[in-house]
Amino acid sequence: MIKEIIDKEKQSKLSPDDVLNELLAGNQRFTESKMYERDYSSQIQKTSGGQWPQAVVLSCIDSRVPVETVFDQGVGDIFVARVAGNFENTDILGSMEYSCKVAGSKLVLVLGHEACGAVKAACDDVELGNITHLLSNIKPAVKATETDGERNSGNPEFVAAVVENNVKLTIDRIREKSPILKEMEANGEIKIVGGVYSISNGKVSLL
Repeated sequence: MIKEIIDKEKQSKLSPDDVLNELLAGNQRFTESKMYERDYSSQIQKTSGGQWPQAVVLSCIDSRVPVETVFDQGVGDIFVARVAGNFENTDILGSMEYSCKVAGSKLVLVLGHEACGAVKAACDDVELGNITHLLSNIKPAVKATETDGERNSGNPEFVAAVVENNVKLTIDRIREKSPILKEMEANGEIKIVGGVYSISNGKVSLL
């Protein structure tokens, strides 16, 4: 089956739940190796005059998490913002506001992932060049995570819990720092959700 691109009319008819369900269905297709066939040359031509993505995904830069692929999405289907540790900053918030308020996306998805290297580094208090400042954005999740074991990357359960808390706190800050997105969510125009990708089986689990 060849998947067609999303045009303005199709995008306008989508609800946030429609988009979320499609991304989860796409992830299921990915894990089952039943992904859509795509005519990329045609998609490039058809999107050259404009774009109407259905969602914006904030992901880590990890090479094992190719966002469009794991959700079985093609050219023009989703916006993707990436930074090590999948946290928000002013530029990413502006990108999300553009995605939703200007370009019509219906979903904001913050996507953490299993065994995140940036999270592990934050757990271990790594200090190195500009990485030190980057990790400061993840430290609140480290501090918010309780454990009876070691509070470092040698404790996989602790790391997994920090990964989840990092996603949750990022969502909280998106709502706090972006009145535009908060209002759109309150009005039912968009949803803001979080998930964690498993690098061991390819599955995305919502939080």
